[in-house]
Amino acid sequence: MAGRKRKLAAAAGERDVNTREKQTCEEEEKRSESSAGSDLQLRLGEQFFQQPCISLAKAFLGKVLVRRFADGAELRGTVVETEAYLGGEDQASHSAGGKRTKRNTAMFMKPGTIYVYPIYGIHLCMNVSSEGEGAAVLLRSIEPLQGQSYMRQLRAARRKEGARQLKDKELCNGPSKLCQALDILRCFDRRDLASDPEVWLEGDPNTSPAETYDIVSAPRVGIESHGEWAKKPWRFYLRGHPCVSVLNKEAERQPQSGNAINDLGSSDVQPDREQSNVKRT
Repeated sequence: MAGRKRKLAAAAGERDVNTREKQTCEEEEKRSESSAGSDLQLRLGEQFFQQPCISLAKAFLGKVLVRRFADGAELRGTVVETEAYLGGEDQASHSAGGKRTKRNTAMFMKPGTIYVYPIYGIHLCMNVSSEGEGAAVLLRSIEPLQGQSYMRQLRAARRKEGARQLKDKELCNGPSKLCQALDILRCFDRRDLASDPEVWLEGDPNTSPAETYDIVSAPRVGIESHGEWAKKPWRFYLRGHPCVSVLNKEAERQPQSGNAINDLGSSDVQPDREQSNVKRT
């Protein structure tokens, strides 16, 4: 009986969260209409997202995720950690076996489509579709670059009263933390990252194209129940970066491949544990 009450309470809480988010989304969309034509020349367009899932997951690293609000305020952060979910035979993917549901529709839409889904009934995760049937990249962590004080307020609103103040590196070092800190709402689901006026991806204009970082390839996190698929090294992060959510020392001991991200092949077949270098453009 107590278990049923807890489930009912959780369901009621999720409905309340969804209602508040729907109202917030509607208000934000109305206010943002005037900013839709703002300066977005730096954003990465459709061509960037037209890559196989693993290639896209690596290409995200070093790019800047931007969240713009109706009043023109912007939050920015460099992507430092991603995970690839290939769909099809990837049993850890929401689209495993080609399964299509109302929830995962975005995974089957054109590359660059945002897929937002809830976990534990209250937290959200942000993914982006890639080439490949039902394939998408989970954005796990970013390094805050702009708007840290506002990110901190957004995170504090979801934490216990009196909790200690978060350090900058703790603001977005996890998929649900990222969504909280950037105010990524459920209504962002199925929107186009290549053209949306409120969220998009840019290259980093403040970093030299010659600057490189090692990419660590490690098993994905939180999917231990999926057997051999939990061991696939399809989580990618920048070696030594303080904003990575979970370090994997074993993967970091693997030798570097020496390949640059722009030299990667177009196929996601037989990915391995090799580390490569990523150019922050």
